[in-house]
Amino acid sequence: MARYDLIIKHGTVVQPGVGEIRADLAVRDGVIAALGADLAAAEADEIIDATGRVLMPGAVDAHYHMGIYRDLALDAYEETRSSLVGGATTVLSYFRTGEHYLNRTGPYAEIFPEVLKAVSGRAFTDYGFHLAPMTTDQIGEIPSLIAEHGVTSFKYYMFYKGFNLASSSRDTKSFRMAEEGQEYDLGHLFELMEGVAAAGATDPNRRISLSLHCEQSELMRLFIERVRKNGDPQTLEAYHQGRPPLTERVAIGEATTLAQAAACSINLLHLSSADALDAARIARGTHPGLDVRAEVTLHHLCLDHASLDAAGAGLGAKVNPPLRTRDDNEALWAGVLDGTVDWIASDHACCMEEHKGDELWPALPGFGGTALLYPVLLSEGHHKRGLPLRRIAELVSANPAKAYGLTGKGSLMVGADADIVIVDVDKEQTVTTDLLLSGQDHCPFDGVELRGWPQTTIVGGRIAYRDGEVVGEPSGRYVRRG
Repeated sequence: MARYDLIIKHGTVVQPGVGEIRADLAVRDGVIAALGADLAAAEADEIIDATGRVLMPGAVDAHYHMGIYRDLALDAYEETRSSLVGGATTVLSYFRTGEHYLNRTGPYAEIFPEVLKAVSGRAFTDYGFHLAPMTTDQIGEIPSLIAEHGVTSFKYYMFYKGFNLASSSRDTKSFRMAEEGQEYDLGHLFELMEGVAAAGATDPNRRISLSLHCEQSELMRLFIERVRKNGDPQTLEAYHQGRPPLTERVAIGEATTLAQAAACSINLLHLSSADALDAARIARGTHPGLDVRAEVTLHHLCLDHASLDAAGAGLGAKVNPPLRTRDDNEALWAGVLDGTVDWIASDHACCMEEHKGDELWPALPGFGGTALLYPVLLSEGHHKRGLPLRRIAELVSANPAKAYGLTGKGSLMVGADADIVIVDVDKEQTVTTDLLLSGQDHCPFDGVELRGWPQTTIVGGRIAYRDGEVVGEPSGRYVRRG
């Protein structure tokens, strides 16, 4: 009987926090079992020759929206399949009650088991969930969600406060399917922060955190009204003007002030602008004892409204927060390079062309991008800007794994889960919609040439993707965190 299930030979292992190591890597029972200079091929059932390739830890795509606009089970299958293309072996998906997703409200004690049942056996990657308490009663469920399901991260959407601007300014209660007396305002946010902080205080060894979508709704109302009165152009630039960076800056100030008062660990999601990044830096300086971490997305690093509008791309790239300017792109890259940014994610949300149309305000926001996680970081980060491979592994794997309590993820050390990506760092390939293996029928990155692509993606010691093709059936597991 072979000592190992798999040995990957002659590759360069990229260890977060360490660097590049020339070593063979062995896998047994879904776990990394050995690293060595020359592991004997005879001791493994299967051998992969990784000569000229690098081994990266499987990416943790920590911002994901599984089932937001489509059937949850279908999305789990098709979109985690797409994740394999980009080297993501674990996804953490947001879920909330109200419109979209399951279009239901009520206790998570009833609804979340249905979510888990729908996804079970359908995911190609390992997976977990961040949950959004949309009502006061759901805030009260935080301790049980942690204890019973290992959910350690929660969410608040600041731009839902007061009105749902994405849905023709309807009352947020209707959008959330909430009862009278269930407000969704800064009072709700502070109570939510208190609940998250209290849960974290009971176990100092486990990080319980609140993720924040930071856009200030009252300012958005004003700026959207101005855009609509000024001819109401149906462009990505108009969407940016209706939700400008000032709304991010103000919301970050509000949120971090409350978080400091509540002693709540927070994650500032998808910072889209130089203003937002600056506000995050100021918050850290103003509240040095506050645990505040910063995320950016692939599209806010690489796409801008002027280029897409000029190319006649339509509204396929409408997303919240909006795409900004080239200057904002470069400011965010600077934040990646100087360490301000803690991790990079895709904010993947499969949204079909039929849900975009040619009218700006009714068009659903979001699009897929999980298949480009490692390719964008390798091409735009490593090759173009000199970002070290070690830092890339930290940004897309080790840092989100640590922030969200994913034990065993984010490392290629002995004892870690055998989530491994074998990468050809010099492979050049043009992005096409079909290449990404998603259910989505368009891609804002279409036509972009990227250098550096996963060749093989291994999930839990099993080859799940190789040379552009999915291998086998879904085997991803639900991950209880902490």
